[in-house]
Amino acid sequence: MFSKLPLGLRHLILYGIIGLFAASVDFGVFTLLSQVLGIFYIAANCVSVLVGSTISFLLNRRYNFKVTDKPKRRFVMFVSVCGIGLCLSSFFLWLGIDKLGLDEPIAKVGSIVLVVGFQFLANKFITFRTSKSEPADA
Repeated sequence: MFSKLPLGLRHLILYGIIGLFAASVDFGVFTLLSQVLGIFYIAANCVSVLVGSTISFLLNRRYNFKVTDKPKRRFVMFVSVCGIGLCLSSFFLWLGIDKLGLDEPIAKVGSIVLVVGFQFLANKFITFRTSKSEPADA
């Protein structure tokens, strides 16, 4: 059933599933660091985003986009996209917590939702792009 879906839709669905898992890990690490250990929320966010992003890269590379070439280059591109996402996420956290008075966990969920769309498009069309000579569904 899943294999009969158009490739772009399959990528989006798998990206969403993997993203939910990675975002859950991100949120869990963030909550542990900021709420339990009392680490400043921006520092906690940096660590949690890095952990979630690494998990996302490994799973998307292997199971979603199925590209095995240029792993170092792709990881650098993925981390660059995540770095931009981290900056956006930190900005949204600052805006939500310091300017709008939201609780940290609520602001974190909002920042994840806002950054996911950007990261999907950037990763699909930049990080995991295959050359035209490669099969589309390798």
